[in-house]
Amino acid sequence: MSEPTKILLDESEMPRRWYNVLADLPSPPPPVLHPGTLQPVGPDDLAPLFPMDLILQEVATDRYVDIPD
Repeated sequence: MSEPTKILLDESEMPRRWYNVLADLPSPPPPVLHPGTLQPVGPDDLAPLFPMDLILQEVATDRYVDIPD
């Protein structure tokens, strides 16, 4: 077994954005379907489960998405 690697970053080196691979796909993936209605899931369906900032990141189409503080 190999030794685990741990990388420590200074606060100034912490990432501020993440790369969204969806922006570079030739076509968008099919939408996630609601198991009860079999219709595409929208933000209102996800709101009881996740914070809105997380939902907005999930549906973002920008190449880089800011990481919330």
